[in-house]
Amino acid sequence: MKSKNSKIIVLLLLIGLFLTGCGKKEESDTKKPSNDNQNQTNAKNLKIVDANSKSRPYAVMINNISVARPLQSGLQDAYLMYEIIVEGGITRYMALFMDQNTTRIGSIRSARHYFLDYALENDAIYVHHGQSPQAQNDFSALGVDHIVVDNSKTGWRDKSLNVASEHTLFTSIEKLNNGLGSKRTTRNNNLLLNYSVDEIDMASLDGAASATNISIPYSNSYVTSYTYDAENGYYLRSVNGKAHTDYVTKKQYHFKNIITYQVKNTTLNDGENKGRQNIENVGSGTGYYISGGYSVPIKWEKQSRKSQTKYYYMNGEELKVNDGNTFIQIQPLGQNLTIS
Repeated sequence: MKSKNSKIIVLLLLIGLFLTGCGKKEESDTKKPSNDNQNQTNAKNLKIVDANSKSRPYAVMINNISVARPLQSGLQDAYLMYEIIVEGGITRYMALFMDQNTTRIGSIRSARHYFLDYALENDAIYVHHGQSPQAQNDFSALGVDHIVVDNSKTGWRDKSLNVASEHTLFTSIEKLNNGLGSKRTTRNNNLLLNYSVDEIDMASLDGAASATNISIPYSNSYVTSYTYDAENGYYLRSVNGKAHTDYVTKKQYHFKNIITYQVKNTTLNDGENKGRQNIENVGSGTGYYISGGYSVPIKWEKQSRKSQTKYYYMNGEELKVNDGNTFIQIQPLGQNLTIS
């Protein structure tokens, strides 16, 4: 009898050990992923870009003269845009497209040499029609891959528009792909900006201030402005007090993030008396990051024309931006900036 009871006890102990082991195995199988795995998951969840993509973007020069502005097309598909002063107090845009299939982009205009710096910092293929002498020199001096948009293989003229021919040149991603030839298509640089999958609590950041209306003058005749749309969580863009709209969709352009800072610009003495500009963009300075109805002061630093511009909070930490499209407004030094 005693022997029989001993066997039962041993059997019960073995069953208990087995069940305990199963419990540990189940706990092990269902534990939360490591931080590394979580970061990889978050990276894949970005909406504005595929963080795992190594595609080189196209950096497209966009005409912004007043007669051509109503014709601007496709810019909502750009994940990143720049606005910089050119001659005559006007500005031009550079729009970056990555892994898109946009069917109408433009209208396309000529290159200015300092825009090449921003194509380089994104390891982008620069897209233009025509160029200044300075840009022509820098294509080879800086090793800039570029595509010249023409009227057939890489673009087309929209002859239905009632404007001068110089404002009618458009392209598409499909057309630009036709112009790649043997150009490298894999991006070597990391993305310029550090995106956050989770919405940033802007109000909690040091120096945060309300930013529902922003005015960024470039000259007496060019003023960019934004109004915060709290319902949708983005900024509606205007130029000279008029809604900045897409020619095809008729919708007002909108951006999740705005980065704005000032650099000195001077008129080049190149003997052609066309008022072409130079900007002093190598160095450092301060500016603002604007998103979610708030602005925070930031610092920027660019060590060379080819290097990426680095953005930091005032405490020295790298800037994080919300998941969404971004407009970088590089404003002439000394112009007013209003954020309220």
